Amino acid sequence: MRYFFEISYNGTAYHGWQNQANAVGVQEVVESALSKIFRTKIEIVGSGRTDAGVHCAQQFFHADLDKEIDEPTWLIKLNSLLPKDIAIRTIRPVKAEAHARYDAFERSYEYKITRVKDPLLIGQAYYFFKSLDVANMNRAAALLVGEHDFECFSKVKTDVNHFICTVKKVHWNQKGDLLVLNITANRFLRGMVRAIVGTLLDVGCGKISLEDFNGILKGKDRKKAGMNVPPEGLYLTSVKYHKKIFLN
Repeated sequence: MRYFFEISYNGTAYHGWQNQANAVGVQEVVESALSKIFRTKIEIVGSGRTDAGVHCAQQFFHADLDKEIDEPTWLIKLNSLLPKDIAIRTIRPVKAEAHARYDAFERSYEYKITRVKDPLLIGQAYYFFKSLDVANMNRAAALLVGEHDFECFSKVKTDVNHFICTVKKVHWNQKGDLLVLNITANRFLRGMVRAIVGTLLDVGCGKISLEDFNGILKGKDRKKAGMNVPPEGLYLTSVKYHKKIFLN
C-alpha cells in the first residue's frame, strides 16, 4: 500500500535531500529509520530535491509498505528513531498510482534575510547589511510572474528537459529585521530561488536596473544573473496536491 509522508527538517547538517555516495542526505536518514521499523529495505521518493543546507517546513515523500499502518502509533515510532532535526508530521494512504513528485502541482519557498547581525539566526537567515530599495526589488519580482523560461536562474548542469516554469506569486515582505521573499510556482529548477534572490539583491543595491533584470530573464544566460545566495536562508514551505489522490 502506498503512503504519503509529510516531513520537515533543519537542513544545516545535511547535504540536501537526495542520497549521495560521499555525504549524508535527508533521504538516507529517513530510509534507514523506515527500514529498521519495518525490518525490510524501504525506498522513498521525494516531492523534490533541496540543496545542502536548505531547510524544509513541508515536503512529502511516498513509500510502498506491505501492510496498513495506524498513523498515530507509527508517527511516534518513526519520530523516535529520527534525529532531532528531522520530523514526520503526517502519514496518509494514497491511491496506488499517486506520486509524490509528479502529482505535486504547486510549491512555495521563502528566503530569509536578516538586516542586522544576529547570532541567533546563524544558519537560519542570510545576513545582508547593504542598503536596499525593497520597492524596486518588488517591481523586479513582479516581472517573474507568469510562464517564463527560467534558464538564466538555473544551475548549468541539470537533467531537466526544459526550463519553463509558471510563477504564481512572488513578493518581498519586511518582518521586523527580517526581509522575506515568498515565491510560489508550479515547479522550480535547481538553484532557481537562490539565483533569483541574488539577482533581486543586485536590483535593490542599484547594481542593475529593472530593464537589466528583464533582459537577464529573457536572455537565458546564467552568467548574466546574480550570485547564488547562501542556502541557510532558503526554506521549502509548502507542497500542494489535489485531494483526489488521498484515500482519507
